[in-house]
Amino acid sequence: MGERKESMSVRSLNKVMLIGNLTRDPNLRYTPSNTAVCSFGIATNRSWAPSDGGDKQERVEFHNIVAWSKLADICGQLLHKGDKIYVEGRLQTRDWKGEDGTERKTTEIVIDNMILLRSASGATGSYSENDSEEETAPKAKSTSKKPAPKESNDSGEDQDMPSAEDVSDDVPF
Repeated sequence: MGERKESMSVRSLNKVMLIGNLTRDPNLRYTPSNTAVCSFGIATNRSWAPSDGGDKQERVEFHNIVAWSKLADICGQLLHKGDKIYVEGRLQTRDWKGEDGTERKTTEIVIDNMILLRSASGATGSYSENDSEEETAPKAKSTSKKPAPKESNDSGEDQDMPSAEDVSDDVPF
């Protein structure tokens, strides 16, 4: 009994939070069942001073981002290359076939929250996968509040959602 209880209490976590700049305009498409899917890239950078006193080092990482449904529509309408955003979601790896027929893998961040921190026009706003049609106007941004945590659903709520592969053009995001 003790072993079974222990295995039931084991938890896992797949959570990603990033703040970065869009590397390209979002690509908004629709699946055959008319579900919106939006893909774009974010760049983040990290800088550090080596312990041996050498020159300051910097490394840029590029992240492939995917949004679904209403959040995809919002991202496709509001975001542009260069915008600084906060995204929150989960890592997901999928297989796809390259133009040359080679099997490939890509890892993406499927987001459920997005906050536009700064756009070229100076607009800001917070958007979530759960926003209703009426709530798509930018929300007031408060510096004292964090995005509301999402309740975890390990039941695979996205199982009805088509994979990004269904709408890809044989090219990774």
